[in-house]
Amino acid sequence: MAQLEGYYFSAALSCTFLVSCLLFSAFSRALREPYMDEIFHLPQAQRYCEGHFSLSQWDPMITTLPGLYLVSVGVVKPARWIFGWSEHVVCSIGMLRFVNLLFSVGNFYLLYLLFRKVQPRNKEYF
Repeated sequence: MAQLEGYYFSAALSCTFLVSCLLFSAFSRALREPYMDEIFHLPQAQRYCEGHFSLSQWDPMITTLPGLYLVSVGVVKPARWIFGWSEHVVCSIGMLRFVNLLFSVGNFYLLYLLFRKVQPRNKEYF
């Protein structure tokens, strides 16, 4: 049964990733310009992507911590070095949105681990 759970999880994770990619593609084609709060976050993320980490360049309209920006730099900068992409491509709105897609898959995995912790398989009932 434990082996089947691994297969089920792999299938569910793959389906989640596929659906997320399809939604990402549809939204990226429909929304080529910054949308909603991306108007504030995109320029800030692009500054971080370009290596400008100065607090004097922080947009006061942003109230969240810069964690996602730093992680985005950690994901997209190696892609630039590995694939030889230009900074314009790596720091584009599409690439920065793609980092959120990767986070959604990571959240699915964390949710799975949380459910396993809350609902262990081998409970003994009295």
